[in-house]
Amino acid sequence: MEQMLQVGILSSTHGVRGEMKVFPTTDDAARFKKLKSVLLDTGSGLKEMQIEGVKFFKQFVILKFKDHDSINDIERYKGHSIYVTRENAVRLKKDEYFIADLIDMKVVEEDGNELGILSDVLETGANDVYVINLSRGGELLLPAIKQCILSVDTEGGIMTVHVPEGL
Repeated sequence: MEQMLQVGILSSTHGVRGEMKVFPTTDDAARFKKLKSVLLDTGSGLKEMQIEGVKFFKQFVILKFKDHDSINDIERYKGHSIYVTRENAVRLKKDEYFIADLIDMKVVEEDGNELGILSDVLETGANDVYVINLSRGGELLLPAIKQCILSVDTEGGIMTVHVPEGL
């Protein structure tokens, strides 16, 4: 399991006082209010950035980092990702998983036959849909509902599923 979880991408500067627009890659953008710091991927490693202020604008989060008080201080980070450690991640409810923990997971049917590898998660309005690259070729789109997803072992990297007739 990955120890760092992406929570956003720095999309552009906001004003001239060192604020950045962040496109959130987390389900709960309000979580930024509780964060004291994030890890910025500078391209040559991770750098801890202390958060001084948080605002919201349309679908973006506006972050102000401590000791970055002008557009010149922050502009070079445009397009870079920001992360949190797993300890600072949101707490998951029962049967909730981080997408990063599901990608590349082995998927088996309830009888133990290997189905393939989970390659993507499509977030739709009603429920997520798991994209499974089938071992025999092609892909299967499986709804992430209790009737189809029987168990998920993130430690072991195995998901057991039931594929409904005709799917």
